[in-house]
Amino acid sequence: MGRIFIVMGKSSTGKDTIYKRLLESEELNLKTALMYTTRPIRKSETDGVEYHFVTEETLWELKKQNKIIEHRSYDTVQGVWHYFTVNDDQINLTKNEYLMIGTLETYAQIREYFGRERVIPIYLEVEDGIRLIRAIKREQKQETPQYAEMCRRYLADEEDFSEANLIKNGIEKRYQNMYINVCLCQIKDDIKNITINSNHNVV
Repeated sequence: MGRIFIVMGKSSTGKDTIYKRLLESEELNLKTALMYTTRPIRKSETDGVEYHFVTEETLWELKKQNKIIEHRSYDTVQGVWHYFTVNDDQINLTKNEYLMIGTLETYAQIREYFGRERVIPIYLEVEDGIRLIRAIKREQKQETPQYAEMCRRYLADEEDFSEANLIKNGIEKRYQNMYINVCLCQIKDDIKNITINSNHNVV
């Protein structure tokens, strides 16, 4: 039985880096189902790598075709941004293990769609002051820094990832991403243990 591991956490906890490093791991051999978004692409991003960057028209057309697995919308200072996962034949749990990146809402909707036993959370944490410094440095690298949106996202995370919401969604394990290589090793070990134990149970 294949599983979907979902990397999540507040902004600037290193989700993108951890996600990429896990996908690069040959020993884990994780596949990915790339999510879609209507938000503007960042300078450091590539279409088809971090996300499929699409228009709102594409989103509504996919909804009409009943192909949306999960969908979230955020009212930002630049307008409404949509993030969503599409049933576009990227996921085959009879053959592979998968890695995705998202929010608590993402995790909850995908878990409901595929089943609790098939969706595993990887929740990252970093001290708030360090997160803020990281966020500012990242925004400074953009051609047109959006500091207002950065602050909105930072504050929204406090509500979205509140302790009550974490408990509600059954998030118990927390990975402290202060030192990325240490954090990465911990996550890799846990993924290997889960997949090995599961395969033994199947046998």
